[in-house]
Amino acid sequence: MARNGYSVYRARMAMIGTNGTHLSYEEAGEGPAVVLVHAGVADRRMWDHQFTELSRTHRVVRYDRRGHGGSADHEGPIPHHEDLLGLLDALNIGEATLVGSSFGGAYAVDAALAAPERVNALALVCPGMSGHVWPDAFVQESQKMLPAAVPHERLTVYRSGNASPDPADVAAMAEAQGRFMVLGPGRSPDEIPLEAWDLTLLMLRELFARRWSSPPNENLWPDPPAKGRLHEITVPTLVVKGLSETPQVQEVADLYAEGISDAHLLELPDTGHLPSVERPGELTAALSGFLEKLPHRPWAARSETQETGRVRPG
Repeated sequence: MARNGYSVYRARMAMIGTNGTHLSYEEAGEGPAVVLVHAGVADRRMWDHQFTELSRTHRVVRYDRRGHGGSADHEGPIPHHEDLLGLLDALNIGEATLVGSSFGGAYAVDAALAAPERVNALALVCPGMSGHVWPDAFVQESQKMLPAAVPHERLTVYRSGNASPDPADVAAMAEAQGRFMVLGPGRSPDEIPLEAWDLTLLMLRELFARRWSSPPNENLWPDPPAKGRLHEITVPTLVVKGLSETPQVQEVADLYAEGISDAHLLELPDTGHLPSVERPGELTAALSGFLEKLPHRPWAARSETQETGRVRPG
């Protein structure tokens, strides 16, 4: 499928209907369930290494969120944490370890707070957090990056959705976001593996081509949000932060490490916002070690209807 000069990601995939939408997903392996939730600047390809390796010992699922990769478009607010819980229902997964990156980490936490019986552990990689207010310095720096990439007039049109963006603008925004958000302050693409930068730019180009040419949408965060509720999370939690990424994002990882009673913080030197892409072997090893230490509990399938009242599609 091509959008304005870019071939939007459509690899071999399965599609599943859940929560009023259709999500593309892949699964492999047998054993305790692990669900990988991608970052807002990426799609499920960011988990290539982890998906392959972790599926040797676990049932691993990765999926594209609405408006990303192979999943359906959607107009209006999107409750991504509810989509995640709906995916567990649709795949008959009673409980799982949720591994979330960036906003994917925020959605994993929101799912754990909404349905704690469904989540036996969390791994939060450079995570976001619902209810967190970004410092002015971070907002100003991110806003400064935008007009340098795409003129304000065109960006306004693109952000309204259903536009026909210039491929040059898509490429420029992908480059700017990659440098600001993925690499981190003062770093250059030469400091990460070539294949990592290539995949980062590919995912970002397809993301902006898709976002700007699709119906407009936004996150529908839970109320109350995770901010102020971290003490409610009692499951083992691994928090990963890259020490080269934006300091304000690192601070969110620290909030999780300090606010969750059973949290362990892993700091990765010389690493930006997507350790799964930049340092795939190191992150996979950390996740494998974390999973190995979890209590072994028998896998339980999800019944058709439980306390939440969700019904698994037939």
